[in-house]
Amino acid sequence: MSETVRVDDRGPWVMVTLNRPDSLNAFTGEMLSALRSALEAAGERPECRAVLLTGAGRGFCAGQDLSEVDLSPEAGAPDLGRTLETHYNPLIRLIRGMAKPVVCAVNGVAAGAGANLALSCDIVLAADSARFIQAFSKIGLIPDAGGSWALARLVGEARAKALAFTAEPLAASVAADWGLIWKAVADDALMAEAEALTARLADGPTVGLGLTKQAIQEATINALDVQLDREVDYQRRAGRTPDFREGVNAFLEKRVPTFTGRA
Repeated sequence: MSETVRVDDRGPWVMVTLNRPDSLNAFTGEMLSALRSALEAAGERPECRAVLLTGAGRGFCAGQDLSEVDLSPEAGAPDLGRTLETHYNPLIRLIRGMAKPVVCAVNGVAAGAGANLALSCDIVLAADSARFIQAFSKIGLIPDAGGSWALARLVGEARAKALAFTAEPLAASVAADWGLIWKAVADDALMAEAEALTARLADGPTVGLGLTKQAIQEATINALDVQLDREVDYQRRAGRTPDFREGVNAFLEKRVPTFTGRA
């Protein structure tokens, strides 16, 4: 594993930390490949039932490291679409498709692709001092890494366009009020709350949580009739898990359930 991404195995869950603090964790090709490998490993390991993503130092992620872009006349026009196809789009699809919860703790500035990577996660907590910046217009680009899709769905077309056009920083508290993230947390309490939440989700009914994630994500594009059929399919699968039986028994016996996450 590259030193640009740190993986801390907590048993039932994994903390993945972007680790280029001197560059506000700006993405390089090496870092993006390492992050993808870390998330793939977490997704494939049955005993890992939740993931926490955060950044080292004073920022979460400043987006793409622009020093990696060769703008010399000899290089010709860069193909940024290829960068998206190679690195960013697979990452967003991986997080959205992972059949377990992914929590993001935004510990400082989250700009450009860094902001949109965070927004691809299932639950986003941000430090009060954190700022979300759709910085793309400052260099003549569009919101990528799923940003154009997520922004419109989370905050609506009007706010999405304003954030993208102006590139103005959005405070964590406002992001929470707008529904862009789950909540803003005091800086000194962020990691403790994020770790406790991830541990709680890791102790939950993993199959049911994964199906819930899938159902809610599909609901943004499905018609009602299609979504009702999805609920039939997913509830059927959830009802056949040992965790459903355990949850009902624990409820009837007035005790805390012990979920295993097994299918």
